Amino acid sequence: MAGSRRRRRGRARLPQQGAELSPPADTALSSREVTTVEMPSKNTCPASASTSSPLSGPHVCADLVDSLLHEILLHEIIALFNSFHDFLAFIGTCHSWRTAVSTFPSVHTFSFPPLHFKPDGSYVHPHDGDIKPILLSNCKWQLSDPTKKNLSLACSVPENSPNTMHYLGCSYGYLIFSYKEHCLLVDVYTGTKVNPPKLPPSNQLGYFCGIGILTAPLISPNSRVLLFSRASMFEWQVGTNSWSEHPLDIGRERVYQIVSFKDDIFVIDAFLRLHTIHLSPQFSMREVAIQWEFLPINSWLVVCGDMLLMVVQSLSSGESDVLFNSTFKVYRLNFSIEPAKWVKLEKLENHALFVSLDRRNPTFCCMSPERWGGKSNCIYFARLSDDPDETWTAVELGQPVQKRTVHPMFYGRAAPPDCGLLSNLWVFPSLIYGSGK
Repeated sequence: MAGSRRRRRGRARLPQQGAELSPPADTALSSREVTTVEMPSKNTCPASASTSSPLSGPHVCADLVDSLLHEILLHEIIALFNSFHDFLAFIGTCHSWRTAVSTFPSVHTFSFPPLHFKPDGSYVHPHDGDIKPILLSNCKWQLSDPTKKNLSLACSVPENSPNTMHYLGCSYGYLIFSYKEHCLLVDVYTGTKVNPPKLPPSNQLGYFCGIGILTAPLISPNSRVLLFSRASMFEWQVGTNSWSEHPLDIGRERVYQIVSFKDDIFVIDAFLRLHTIHLSPQFSMREVAIQWEFLPINSWLVVCGDMLLMVVQSLSSGESDVLFNSTFKVYRLNFSIEPAKWVKLEKLENHALFVSLDRRNPTFCCMSPERWGGKSNCIYFARLSDDPDETWTAVELGQPVQKRTVHPMFYGRAAPPDCGLLSNLWVFPSLIYGSGK
């Protein structure tokens, strides 16, 4: 188990928030901050900088990227990145290399970890008093890279935003807020905002602590924003002028978590019923029959390649200074049999999982974490205890956690999430995602 501690003043910084992402060189780090990529001049691609041939030049780089062989090579290079900083250096090299990133299939195939999101200010326990909307004028956070612990980026909601909002989740690098008829998306890395059209009145998203997700990167032509209340799902296809409302047949139970898996949207409700949602050719929702051999007290869904996993927290009485001990187990859903069945995994092999206690936040899987200084067979929690100095904690699969963890009731099935609270989470910035899935 290891956790990062509170940073001291005078730390180095990531690129400044609010800077436009075009040209990409403006957001790239200098070569001395990245060990695996050497930065050439601003407007020159490495392919042209490495030769003095009369044929060299920016047009040669573009020709190479247009070729299938060069594109495959670039994808192989991207798969070898060890940190988000390597990714920034890569896309800042030349426009053609940045374009190549847009064709990369999925963020889940990257081998570097997501960034850690930590709200500014003192730690606030979930459900500590009355639940109130978030004041966006005070909404600030720090982004840090687990591979570069001395670097961070201070971010905030842009000015001229609605001041009162309920938090609904984070998806594809965007924070999702709503209040009454208003919806707002904020890029966690650049601070830019997107204002969807007005929601239908009486949507009850804030009152019933709704949950939201993007179905694809915002720049994707088929991207949609989905917001769930207890009674309905509200759908906005990005670029259109209105929302569609679809009634939910789940007995007005709260939607617990949403993940995208193999081109399907999976929704789990407070009764642990798993449903698949299809948006085309028309909205449909179907429950997945599952054989349960255990009852998870606290659980999270995680997509790991071609596997749908569930991280389950088990509790036992602790020592005098620890209220209880937590142990985490992982199960894989076997779809090859009917009904489907959760099968326990003894090891995660060369993978690590990234989880936030609040299920409205995204979960991730990372391959070969030793390459960036991490550890396989571990679950990295964005925050696990009430320790005010803690930011993230690594827990080895199956090993007890000897510390005061946040009680599961505050993020469990019985208690709705605190829609007036932003908590620690893991996030990949939106610029990592291409226009395709």
